[in-house]
This record gives sequence, structure tokens and C-alpha cells, in this order.
Amino acid sequence: MNILKGASLLVSWVFHPLLILTYVLIMMIAANPYPFGVPRWTDHSGLIGQVFAYTFFLPAFAVVLFRLVGFSKTLGMSDSKERVGPYIASGIVYMWMFTTLQHHPLLPPLYKVFMLGATISLFLAFFINNFSKISAHTTGMGGFLGMWLVVMTQGYGDALLVRVPLTSALVNLNMEAILMLVVLCAGLVGSARLFLKAHEPKEVYGGYLVGFAGQLIAQQFIHFFV
Repeated sequence: MNILKGASLLVSWVFHPLLILTYVLIMMIAANPYPFGVPRWTDHSGLIGQVFAYTFFLPAFAVVLFRLVGFSKTLGMSDSKERVGPYIASGIVYMWMFTTLQHHPLLPPLYKVFMLGATISLFLAFFINNFSKISAHTTGMGGFLGMWLVVMTQGYGDALLVRVPLTSALVNLNMEAILMLVVLCAGLVGSARLFLKAHEPKEVYGGYLVGFAGQLIAQQFIHFFV
């Protein structure tokens, strides 16, 4: 039981919703770095760091700040009322990120749409949180799945070049294999949230739907970025 709880916590942290945009950026660069302006993904460390700061560090700092001043009892924010302040703060940061980076010369239109979709999903989750403690984790994974499906349907790349941990070996993973991995990870995240009793099933499934819907809505505005 302790092992399963530890594994569930690890999955929840590795696939924290604030990390999803950073993961997608890295995967897109690995699949096809040319739309980002330079041929090597290592040339984009500054861009990746900037997106990480906007989408993870600043919102996470706001969550910690709310905990320190006593607006939330735990960093996990088990009560829906505790999530109101962090949702608002994260929403403001994501809106700022989107308006700041939407004209970034090294970001392709597709990724700018993903940023918009993540922002839409965040505000949808904030609204639904007033009625039900929707899962932010599965909202992020629903968005992750939606983003990768769009990447595939847009013919963005053929494969991901992945280095095997602790070795110098490189493996090509095709886009369909990556999609299956994303689906598997989404299922693991939902199972982890249920096992930890952080959410009820309807809150987990609702999160998937909101995250996916946010990306579908954002795709309707792609012509503004092309």
C-alpha cells in the first residue's frame, strides 16, 4: 500500500498540470526543431526555461505563497475553496504568459494556440471549481492528449528522437507510439488521483473533458496566429 501511494504521488508530481506546456514544447522541438528557428533542440534551452518560468515556476510560487499566508491548509489544496486564490493567480500568470509570448518569433503558431488552450482550460476549471472540485491533474492530461493529437494531425513531424537513460543510445519513437504513451500516462494520472482519494470519478473524468475541450476551442482561433 505504501509503495502504491508513493507511486501515485510520484505520478502526480511528474505530471503536474503546470508542467504540461513545458513537456509539449520539448516534445515538439525534439520532433521538428525547424519551425522554432534553429535546427538543434539544445539551442532552445533559453526558450524552454522561459516557458517553464511562466507556466510552472510563477504559478507554483503563488500556490506556495497562498499556503504560507494561510489561505490553504496544504499544498495539495484538498478543499475546493482553497483552490480559488491559486486558480485566479495562475490564470493571471497564464494570461500574461500568452500575451507576452504570442508574438515571440521563435514560437510556431501551433504552440501559441496550445498556450491559449491551456489558459482557456484553466479558467474553465476555475469556473467549474465553484460547483465541483474538478481534477486539475486530469485537466492538464486532457489538454496534453488534445495537443498531441493536433501535432499529429498537422503533420508536424514523423518521430521523436529519444535518448535512452544512462546510455548514449538514441531511439526513434513514431508519433503513434508517443500518442499511446500519452494516453497511458493520462490513465495513470487519473488512477493515481483516484487511489489517493483526491477526487471522485466524475471529477477525474470532468478534468479530462475540460482539458481536451480547451484545446478544441483554441484551435478555432489558429488563423489569428498564422
